[in-house]
Amino acid sequence: MELKEYLDTIESKLISNFDIERDYILNNIDYDLFAKFYMRNERYFLTKKAVIYAMEANEFCLIKYFDSFTEADLHSFTQGLIDSKDTLINLDDDHMSSIITGVIVLKDRPLEEIAKAVEKFKYYKSFAFGLKGWVDIRLLLVTMNQKYIVTNKKGREVQELYSI
Repeated sequence: MELKEYLDTIESKLISNFDIERDYILNNIDYDLFAKFYMRNERYFLTKKAVIYAMEANEFCLIKYFDSFTEADLHSFTQGLIDSKDTLINLDDDHMSSIITGVIVLKDRPLEEIAKAVEKFKYYKSFAFGLKGWVDIRLLLVTMNQKYIVTNKKGREVQELYSI
């Protein structure tokens, strides 16, 4: 499978719920695909102008292809995901949760150390002791030739969606 086919497949799965952009630049990092989803729920009293409370849940997906991949590339990719929270997430009173999904796409299977590092990766941050919500990061590594996928614990929720 080629990269374009994989991106087309993922885009067709996400297009009904996500806003999708190709060749997206975020914090000086080029991503092959960027998808964002915003959901807002409100409770109001008598009229829609009298909002009692509101909750926002966001999800972002960042997919990047690498020709060759090292542990340094993994570190810079995960650091880019962590840094992107400041740009992507709007911390207002209505923010409840955000999920950032980072997908690393490779041609061939990576070294075993890299696969283990992906499995062990964990990132969770709460804002104002959870009163302003939280953010989780999912990390997935997908190979196109062997149809091999490795995820962190949070990434298992969407493993089937991003597999080939």
